[in-house]
Amino acid sequence: MAKTDKTSKKPENNISAPIKFNKEELQKELELRKEKLKHNAEDLSADLISLLADEIENYKKMDKRRSAEMLSIFAAHNYYANGFTPVEMRTTLEDLGPTYVKIGQIMSSRVDILPAEYCKELEKLRQNVKPLDSKIARAVIEQETGKKIDELYSEFRDEPLGSASIGQVHFAVLKDGRKVVTKVQRPLIAEMMRRDFVLLKKMADIANIVADDESIQTIDLFTAISELEKVTNEELDFRVEAENLRFFKEKCIDNEDLITCPDVIDELTTERIFTMTFVDGCSVGKKEKLLEQGCDLKELGRIITENYVHQILDVGTFHADPHQGNIMVSNGKPYWIDFGMIGRITDKDIDNIQTIVLALLKLDAESLVNTVLSMGASSPKTNRDKLLQDAEMMLNKYADVRGISDLDVSVLFDEVMELSTKHGITMPGQYTMLARSVLAFEGVIENLCPELNLFKILSDKLMERMLRNFDIKQELLKKGKEIIDLGQKTVKIPELTITALNNLVKGRTKMNMEITGLEEPMNEIKNITRYIILSLFACILFIGSCILCTTDFQPVLQNNVPLIAVCGIVFSISLAIFVVKNMWKK
Repeated sequence: MAKTDKTSKKPENNISAPIKFNKEELQKELELRKEKLKHNAEDLSADLISLLADEIENYKKMDKRRSAEMLSIFAAHNYYANGFTPVEMRTTLEDLGPTYVKIGQIMSSRVDILPAEYCKELEKLRQNVKPLDSKIARAVIEQETGKKIDELYSEFRDEPLGSASIGQVHFAVLKDGRKVVTKVQRPLIAEMMRRDFVLLKKMADIANIVADDESIQTIDLFTAISELEKVTNEELDFRVEAENLRFFKEKCIDNEDLITCPDVIDELTTERIFTMTFVDGCSVGKKEKLLEQGCDLKELGRIITENYVHQILDVGTFHADPHQGNIMVSNGKPYWIDFGMIGRITDKDIDNIQTIVLALLKLDAESLVNTVLSMGASSPKTNRDKLLQDAEMMLNKYADVRGISDLDVSVLFDEVMELSTKHGITMPGQYTMLARSVLAFEGVIENLCPELNLFKILSDKLMERMLRNFDIKQELLKKGKEIIDLGQKTVKIPELTITALNNLVKGRTKMNMEITGLEEPMNEIKNITRYIILSLFACILFIGSCILCTTDFQPVLQNNVPLIAVCGIVFSISLAIFVVKNMWKK
């Protein structure tokens, strides 16, 4: 740490005796805080209306023909052949226009909603985000506060520190001398995105086709967009991020002398602007600069890691995006910043993770499969016998593991997630978010101080939790009951054997047989039936659309052909291509 009186003294291990929290109650408290936030319609000031005149006019024109344009764009894409793949999602959003590109930019960081392949592909949309004009940024702040910039700040820098899809951040100094950053939301973006989500869900419902080829990863597009709409509505209200920050500081920072986070400036925080104290330091990724400042990198890493583990296991609320840029160091003290994404995990979730770890150590495939099935939502694709076989193969790789400290938990998480995905089991978002968060944090610590073992600290904490929750009396009673049950069943063996032999002699024995292995032929029959129905539907739709071409049904295109007829013909041809292509594969 930095060589000052405050930080040179080696701090005590603050994680050995954590504050006891009820995770479920904490999460309800945070949700209640957010529910109190009421959305306010955006009434633009005269200055903003003048500055945004062209944009407002373009949006009005676009809004009138938006549904028809979206339908033609969805029809032009190849989702009907391969399902909504990652590339199809990105290119469709690009074709839909700027608002949808912004939706894609938000999607790219939501690993709790979309699979990793989709997030990685959508990251391409985050490049070249155009900054907001500083005049507009100033006008938004003045509208939200009802005061002029000069009344609020002694200094306000027009050059943004960073720009994102929804807003951008400006450095400023308050009248009392405090350095702050103010996040400003782009005008019109909230109302545009809320309207476009309505249209997007309608289009997604039409395009919600999943490929039959299991090697192609696809998603339930409508469900994903519905989930994303909830997330986006939170991101569009900056008061939610402010509540996340307040909550994090109250519950997750257990010793502010060691590690902390910024303070919210309440009087400069509304639905569309968010102001917090400025962290005057450098990213934890800049090792050389930290060494120049006299920081002990190993001690710094230990403090950050112990706090991170405390967030997950003691509080159940954790920073879900802990990359290097979101952990700053100022005057030798680490700061968490950027609270747009907060993960939450319950005691039951942690129990499930512990059960998976113990199943791996005991090479107990049955326990692993039961836990995975209880954690996620199964589908018709899920076959327990095949899942058990793959689980046994996975566990064989860990035959030489002797303790939790020998495990790489992030790799284990990934393997369990892959196992679930392969067998059609949908895991709740909190597990995916936790897995990606741990993986990102592992990279930060590995860069900062490679000798520090994140998973040693995590495994020690898990073991401490297991011991704390272990009730020897209950365990003895449980084992005693199992022994008594076993004894009672053993005594009945001779009687059951004699009864079975008597029944066999008298011809009363019946054999129940379960025929397995018919799943694939049955699925084949279902697919053929579906293709026949789709073919008939395509023919009927094509003929009906051709008949509509002879009418004057409004609206019409330039050649007086009804728009709905053209859309029907395009969709029927697309559907026919989809059927022929998939039947040809068979």
